[in-house]
Amino acid sequence: MTFETLSTSKAHGGTLGVYRHDSSATGTAMTFSVFVPPQAAEGAKLPVLVYLSGLTCTHANVTDKGEYRRICAELGIVFVAPDTSPRGEGVADDPAAAYDFGLGAGFYVNATQEPFAAHYRMWDYIAQELPALVGEHFPVDLARMGITGHSMGGHGALTLGLTYPETFKSLSAFAPIVAPGQVPWGHKALGGYLGEDRATWRAHDATALVEDGKRPTGAILIDQGEADAFLAEQLKPELFATACAAAGIDLTLRLQPGYDHSYNFISTFMDDHVRWHAERL
Repeated sequence: MTFETLSTSKAHGGTLGVYRHDSSATGTAMTFSVFVPPQAAEGAKLPVLVYLSGLTCTHANVTDKGEYRRICAELGIVFVAPDTSPRGEGVADDPAAAYDFGLGAGFYVNATQEPFAAHYRMWDYIAQELPALVGEHFPVDLARMGITGHSMGGHGALTLGLTYPETFKSLSAFAPIVAPGQVPWGHKALGGYLGEDRATWRAHDATALVEDGKRPTGAILIDQGEADAFLAEQLKPELFATACAAAGIDLTLRLQPGYDHSYNFISTFMDDHVRWHAERL
């Protein structure tokens, strides 16, 4: 497997790097960033937090704007930020070049519908290939791995965390799409990638997963801005809260007055989320 270092720089005593490798899951080159805190110099295997980004993003959005390095350096957390979809020559895109489907919008599923099935396998990439790659090349303890994400990435974090609690030992999300089977973003993406049989969508719908018996390792933290323009139509956190309450899942859902869907919101509460994961890892 080709593994290439694109850049490294020092930050808060640690190292921020951007890397590229040939993915067996997607059949494309994939780029991701990793922040390794200064505690790695002591030879320790450190806990790792995977962050999944939202629609239109690459690894670079949270890397540039997430403001996580200081708190990760303080607590000794490795922070991993992958891309949101496969990219490159021959990778299918939405013919209308829409922002919410195709490139930059992989929705963290394994597509079954053509022409997307060949490369859009972000579920396998995040659940299997990326952890193994990070474990091979960085000083991490994969037995202490958490997952978080924003919007579409929050959807991915919740579905992966609920499905693989033995892999992802801590779980949080920023403004996640909690019930894609009940909102327009999800109808478009899950229909386009998985087909129109809605029974197959339930495996990639956090609210449906809870209803169907999936459980996380422990508690879940969600932050949601009350001034988020997508709150009422696309995000609907109350649906997930209701399902968690019925299932006895410990969910902390914090509605933050005045905050929107942007990285100003995410960066404001990033410290809280990293601390949440550090306490559990």
